[in-house]
Amino acid sequence: MRVLVAGATGVIGRPLVKALREAGHEVVGTTRSRPEVVEEMGGEPMVVDALNTDELRAGVIEARPEVVINQLTNLPQRINYRRSAESLGPTTELRGKVGPALAGIAAEAGARRMIAQSVCFFYASTGKPAHTEDDPLFELPPELPEAQGAIALQSLERATLETPGLEGVVLRYGWFYGPGSAYARDGSWGQDARKRRFPVVGRGTGIFSFVHVDDTVTATVAALDRGSGTYNVCDDDPAPMSEWLPVYAEALGAKPPRRVPVWLAGVIAGKQAATMSTRLEGASNEKAKLELGWEPKYPSWRQGFREALG
Repeated sequence: MRVLVAGATGVIGRPLVKALREAGHEVVGTTRSRPEVVEEMGGEPMVVDALNTDELRAGVIEARPEVVINQLTNLPQRINYRRSAESLGPTTELRGKVGPALAGIAAEAGARRMIAQSVCFFYASTGKPAHTEDDPLFELPPELPEAQGAIALQSLERATLETPGLEGVVLRYGWFYGPGSAYARDGSWGQDARKRRFPVVGRGTGIFSFVHVDDTVTATVAALDRGSGTYNVCDDDPAPMSEWLPVYAEALGAKPPRRVPVWLAGVIAGKQAATMSTRLEGASNEKAKLELGWEPKYPSWRQGFREALG
């Protein structure tokens, strides 16, 4: 099978290209400036600026993929939630502008299937610890800066699922941990945890659904020829911040995290970060396991933090 991975040098893109090649697929990987990384993973590099629609169209049509996998993101090494538009804006643009364009281009190029990266932590707060794919996403007034990320994701998901001629699959990943992620030992959250700069906010009631990078890869490979629609790709164990953060710190060999009141977290880290720490709700992976035939290597962050980060 000939597969095009858009965003082949990202956290998921690199191991995904390698896994697809090991499974015997032909892989073309897009990159803006690092063709050598795609080659190291065994893929055929395509140097393209994804924001240049004409350039992107020409490259995808020339590649003639059967399946297109959209892994395009442009996140900084450290996200500043006090300046979320600055930190998250480039990725929001890739999702909201390039995502729909890429879906149309994939159909034009004759691809039969489109798989797109989304996230499973945009569900509306309704009191559920683990949301299913049918639950509503949160909505904010569109003029608010923090609303733009959710609007872009919904545009990406609709284009993936509704573009004529494409079989669409949306994979809503959980919070990444493992190599290259912010939660890796050398990632921004890992560094903060080891310096005791990653506190439990308030009562730490925000519920997080994690997924190891390796498990996102196996789920994505499974979606090459299975399933349709939207899937939460996360582990089996959504948990509140007050529960997982001390375990995370221990896995890194750090001292237990401090605790700070919600108002102080809002001042220091930004309102969005404080809200996630106290009001976030988790996701259920049952549909992905049933329809994709996927089982996470790390069914719980409890095992994953210990084995993959320790």
